Amino acid sequence: MKIETLAIQTTLSHDANAGAVVPPIYLSTTFEREADGSYQHEHVYSRASNPNRQALEKSLAEIEKGAIAFAFSSGMAATTALFQSLKTGDHIIMPDDLYYATSVLVEEVFAQWGLTLTKVDMTDLGEIKKAIQPNTKLLWVETPSNPQLKITDIEAVSDLAHSIGALVAVDNTWATPIMQNCFDLGADVVMHSTTKYFGGHSDILSGALIFKQAGELSSKIATIQKLTGAVPSPFDCWLLLRGIKTLPLRVKAQTANAMELAEYLSNHPQIEAVHYPGLTSHPQHEIAKKQMKGGFGGMLSVQVKGDAKNAMALTGRLKLFTTATSLGGVESLIEHRKSVESPDSPTPENLLRVSVGIEDIDDLIEDWKVALG
Repeated sequence: MKIETLAIQTTLSHDANAGAVVPPIYLSTTFEREADGSYQHEHVYSRASNPNRQALEKSLAEIEKGAIAFAFSSGMAATTALFQSLKTGDHIIMPDDLYYATSVLVEEVFAQWGLTLTKVDMTDLGEIKKAIQPNTKLLWVETPSNPQLKITDIEAVSDLAHSIGALVAVDNTWATPIMQNCFDLGADVVMHSTTKYFGGHSDILSGALIFKQAGELSSKIATIQKLTGAVPSPFDCWLLLRGIKTLPLRVKAQTANAMELAEYLSNHPQIEAVHYPGLTSHPQHEIAKKQMKGGFGGMLSVQVKGDAKNAMALTGRLKLFTTATSLGGVESLIEHRKSVESPDSPTPENLLRVSVGIEDIDDLIEDWKVALG
């Protein structure tokens, strides 16, 4: 089935109680036991499993073409669980441009547990090879990267990682499975902040890990998920299942809008640079074309001529782009990224990260035209 069909079929309810088309919300934290001590529906306690989370995880695995999925209470909780599956002394390679909190998590939390990290320009396979150590166990890929939209060749990195016995995990939040299937390109694990495009309405906090194959690592994650309890509520799972139904439609509309906006801004005299992999001027455009077969996504970053003050002032003049953190919702958002990271972040001072929504593109372009004067 095509992904548009999967988005519907994997989220349908098969309710034995009332025949409801929309699944009910199971708010119960505990489940009844039979007289012989068994559990008729295999649910014991909602930290371990819940019907809504079970349905969500099944849908996530099928949509990403994976074998098994695990839902978490946030994208960072999902990332944390994967790092917790590593051992003291293991080494991770990450991009030099990635979601800022991910590298901080390793440097400030997991470094105390003996994990080590090397950040490299993952657009350069040679730099990745130089960073490999005897204890390298995980290559963490983020493509497009946050916030400069660098593109990493997932297939090439996967081949390299597997040649040294390491795993590849891809943060596929920005591309989504609508744009990019990481397992087809050789990745072992996919992470999503499902808060973003899967939820799609800026009202859910959640994350997920999906595995290409079920095995020892996925069993470890199942144990970590159960024991640490960083799981989404039944209602959040229900909302995510509802969001998945329209995921392909929303992402395709956002992608089309982002492409037009990127083309407009790339020719504006007040804009220093536009970072969007759909532009032929993007340094890794050809790699993006190869692996982002569904389009180039709804995210772009813009460097305004001038300094941080000029960039911040522009956000105040835009009327249809809400100045706020996060991305992937139906509404358009904009944010001066470096001011929410830190002074030592590699993000340029004049960079604005833009999450393009589903509004009419003519209105969005007119808004920028007026704001840029």
